[in-house]
Amino acid sequence: MGNIDGHRFEGADRRRVKLEDCVRNLPAEWPVELRSQIQKQVKGTQCKVVVLDDDPTGTQTVHGIPILTEWPVETLQKELENDLPAFYLLTNCRSFTLTQARSMNAEIGHNLVEAAQRANRQFVAVSRSDSTLRGHFPGEVEALTQALDQSFDGWIIIPFFLEGRRYTVGDIHYVDEDGWLVPAGETEYARDSTFGYRSSNLRHWVEEKTEGRISSDDVVSISIKDIRQGGPERVKACLLGITGGKICVVNATGYRDLEVFVNGLLAAEAHGRRFIYRTAASFVQVRAGLFPRPLLTCSDLYMPESGGGLIVVGSYVPKTTTQINTLLSLPEITSMKINVEALLDENRRQDAIEHIAQSATMGLRNERTVVIYTSRELVTGNDPESNLSIGSRVSEGLVAILGLISTRPRYLIAKGGITSSDVATKGLGVKRALVLGQILPGVPVWQLGPESKYPGMPYVVFPGNVGGPGALAEAVNTLNPSMIR
Repeated sequence: MGNIDGHRFEGADRRRVKLEDCVRNLPAEWPVELRSQIQKQVKGTQCKVVVLDDDPTGTQTVHGIPILTEWPVETLQKELENDLPAFYLLTNCRSFTLTQARSMNAEIGHNLVEAAQRANRQFVAVSRSDSTLRGHFPGEVEALTQALDQSFDGWIIIPFFLEGRRYTVGDIHYVDEDGWLVPAGETEYARDSTFGYRSSNLRHWVEEKTEGRISSDDVVSISIKDIRQGGPERVKACLLGITGGKICVVNATGYRDLEVFVNGLLAAEAHGRRFIYRTAASFVQVRAGLFPRPLLTCSDLYMPESGGGLIVVGSYVPKTTTQINTLLSLPEITSMKINVEALLDENRRQDAIEHIAQSATMGLRNERTVVIYTSRELVTGNDPESNLSIGSRVSEGLVAILGLISTRPRYLIAKGGITSSDVATKGLGVKRALVLGQILPGVPVWQLGPESKYPGMPYVVFPGNVGGPGALAEAVNTLNPSMIR
């Protein structure tokens, strides 16, 4: 297999590796627990972690943290002034064009600068995006850095996401598929009609995404060897050597690797270095000094004992389709498939929306678990912008259905990034929610705020690319213990 954590492995973008073989050939993890020290440092500096989340699934590793769907200066000032270590801003940029995404990041950056001045509070910014490398990179990060009006020594890229089984070794980013580490560029996610890519090596991916403006040779890498054998001091030294806005990719296969990296990062920042982060969700938990909490149970969510549940599925990736098929085999499920072609046809759209809404209302009144899902055939346009438009139109249809449902559900699960964002903001009117924790690894639950359509209701944000075949059914069973046979 060669030197899996060295540069001789860099070009092997197409090589699959057994997870157990990969782990066996790596150095032992750093032996010292560092999370307590990180938490103490975060509290001591009072430097707030502000996460710009390009879809609502990024709250999948935190708890007790608020998420906002709007960002006036006064609102940001209030969040900066409280004692919580972090807060999220739901941008949902992955559903917008690059121009729109850049504009939104610029607006948030300007507002954050003004809010921080008013609050007399420092912050660091995390551009949280997809662990399978989809999203507006580098465009939205460029817009954010310009708006924040400060000089950054470097950009830190960390797509490692343990809960979704996404690992980075030898600069190659992998997706675990049934125990095999598949290079990300060889997965279904790399064929995304809007955000597709070829490179699995993160240094090469940066070159690809910047269209050659940044050469892979100019991208710094912090390796597993640096982290596990050199520890925080080696990480600190690497980061102190980064200047001029260089990009640095970070390898990791576990949370201890992130702890070592963040400990060294905080030390470098204490020496005056400034970085902006483009990461998946796992990094946020560690950088904010949070310890994980156990998975949520039904009793943690304070739901009424009676009533039906509602699941809305817009995600079309094959993983979601498999999960739907498993879910529909459960008892007490009422399923409703809405034809995507009908949602895109102005002559049929309204009738389709009203029919599904009426049927869903009846199912909820009868205390059934109602599943509304889009037809599984992927409808695409001729270019990325038309694909985004189609996705938005379908999501708007699902939101319209929700608006016509007249019975409050016990809980609501939204499956897919665009779907869960639009359901939260447009369907439920959420302005601020509290992340309670996770119902499954990588599947967050929000408690809706008093301004929303259903105050206090548990809202499960279920990423399209997370979980095995039975994950959606498992979440429903947790929320409906009586369904388990």
